[in-house]
Parts: sequence; C-alpha cells; structure tokens
Amino acid sequence: VQLQASGGGLVQAGGSLRLSCVVSGSIGSFNAMNWYRQAGGKQRELVAVMASDGNTNYADSVKGRFTIWRDNAKNTAYLQMNSLKPEDTAVYYCTPRRISGEEWWGQGTLVTVSS
Repeated sequence: VQLQASGGGLVQAGGSLRLSCVVSGSIGSFNAMNWYRQAGGKQRELVAVMASDGNTNYADSVKGRFTIWRDNAKNTAYLQMNSLKPEDTAVYYCTPRRISGEEWWGQGTLVTVSS
C-alpha cells in the first residue's frame, strides 16, 4: 500500500487547510482511515478516525474544528482543518487500517500554524 499525503503548509492562526491522502488500491478494502499527527518532541496523537461504516471519532483537541471523510471512488481520505491554532502545528499522517490491525504509514505532510 502506498500513500500520498498532501495539503500541508503554513497558515495563520484561525485559518483552514484541507489535507488529502491518496491510497494506492481500493480504499474501501480498509475498515478505517486514520489521521495522526506528531509535533516535534511530542508523542504521536490520533486526531481523527473514520470507519468503513462512516462513523467518525476525533481527539478532544480537534473536535468541532476538524472533519474527516473519505471518497471511495477517488481512493482518497481528507481532513478538513478549520480554526487552526499554533498547537496544531505537526506532521500529519494518514493511515489506512485493516480489521487485522495492520496499518500503513506514508511520509506525512507538514502543517505549520503561525500565531
């Protein structure tokens, strides 16, 4: 499985970004799509999850600001990030996950939020 995450960049606090993650193969074959982030010197954080049935879960730190969805026809997962804060600065990774627990990681995309 190959992943191509994009959409990161530099944005001012309060701004928005949309991250995309193109998955090689059928995204529908995975039971979940996840977005993680890792800021420098900090532990990796699971930010958002979308299950194959459409259910979503978010970290408390992003609830109400981030939205995850997937387009199976395009084999792409998205993360819409609004009202960005400097503490959202991190490298963001999308990871498709199978029910077996197997998970794949790509190179990530860097999001930098300036105050």
